[in-house]
Amino acid sequence: MAKVITFGELMLRLQPYDYLRFVQADSFEATFGGGEANVAVSLANYGLDARFVTKLPEHAIGQMAVNSLRKYGVDTRHIVRGGDRVGIYFLEKGASNRGSVCIYDRAHSAIAEADSADFDWDSIFEGADWFHFTGITPALGANVVEICRQACIAAKKHGVKISCDLNYRGKLWTRQQAREAMTKLCQYVDVCISNEEDAKDVFGIEAENTDIYAGKLDKEGYKSVARQLADKFGFEKVAITLRESISASDNDWSGMLYDAASGEYCFSKTYHLHIIDRVGGGDSFGGGLIYALLNGRNTQEAIEFAVAASALKHSVEGDYNMVTVSEVEKLAGGDASGRVQR
Repeated sequence: MAKVITFGELMLRLQPYDYLRFVQADSFEATFGGGEANVAVSLANYGLDARFVTKLPEHAIGQMAVNSLRKYGVDTRHIVRGGDRVGIYFLEKGASNRGSVCIYDRAHSAIAEADSADFDWDSIFEGADWFHFTGITPALGANVVEICRQACIAAKKHGVKISCDLNYRGKLWTRQQAREAMTKLCQYVDVCISNEEDAKDVFGIEAENTDIYAGKLDKEGYKSVARQLADKFGFEKVAITLRESISASDNDWSGMLYDAASGEYCFSKTYHLHIIDRVGGGDSFGGGLIYALLNGRNTQEAIEFAVAASALKHSVEGDYNMVTVSEVEKLAGGDASGRVQR
C-alpha cells in the first residue's frame, strides 16, 4: 500500500445552512477542511495509507479537527499538538448568479505560528512514496515557507515524489510574495497542479484567448502554460483543471495533464456540473491524480480519473470527497446517468 504524506492547515468551516447569506443566519454548520487534509481524506477513501501533518491545539476543538480525519481513515500520528487557535473560515454558498463568499479568521492559528523544530521530517518520510502540499500553506507566513522548504528537502532525501497545487489565495499574500516563495519551493516539485488562474497569478504565465468569467477557455492555450511551467522548474508532469463558469450553480469541468518526458498532452472529457458544493473540488482532483499516478495509470487514464473524482466532489457537501475508487471509475468510464443503484 502506497504511503502519502500531506502537510497544511486544517480549519474549522462555519457555514449558514442551505443557501442563506451571512446576515440571515442564526446558526452555522460546523465541519472541517483544508487543502492538503482534503487530499488526505480522498486518498484514505481510495485505500491508500494517507498521513496528514499539521499543528493543532490540545483543546477540544483541536481534537474535533483530528477526529474529523480519523473517522475517514487518515493517519494522524504526525499531527503536532500545541498553540492556541484552530483557524476558521466562514463560507457563504453561492447560487445562480450570486458567487460564494469566503471569509478567513485564521491569523495566529497553531500552524501559522509553528516552528521548524516542531516537525521531524526524516521520521515522517520514512517509507513514504509521495508528499503533497499546496500554495496555501506557505502563504501563512515566512516561517511556514521555511517549514515547507525543509519538508521538500527531506522528501527528496528519502526519494519521495513531490506534488504541489499552486492554489493562489489573494487574501493571504500578494502575487509578488507568492512568486518569491513558490519559486523557491517549486524547484523540488515533480508534479505541479494548477487551475485556469494560478499560473498567471503566481508566475505570470497566462493562457491566450481565455476568459474564465465568460465561460470561455481555449484549451490549446493551456498546452503552452503547462510547457512553460515544466520548462521553468523541470516538472515531470503538469496538471491543469479547467472550469468554465456558467453560473455559481452550473459549471463545465475538465482537465489536462502534460507529461514532459514524452511531450504528451491529454485532455479529459468535459462534465456539466450542477453544483452542490464546489469547495475542495481542486483538492479532490489532486487526490485523484495522485492515486492514479501511484497506481501506474497512463496519462489519459490519470487525467480521466482525476477529473471524474473532482466532478463527483461537486455533488458532495463539505470539504471532503466521500467517494470510492469504483464510483470514480464508473463515471470516468462513461456512466454519468446518476441513476439509483440497486
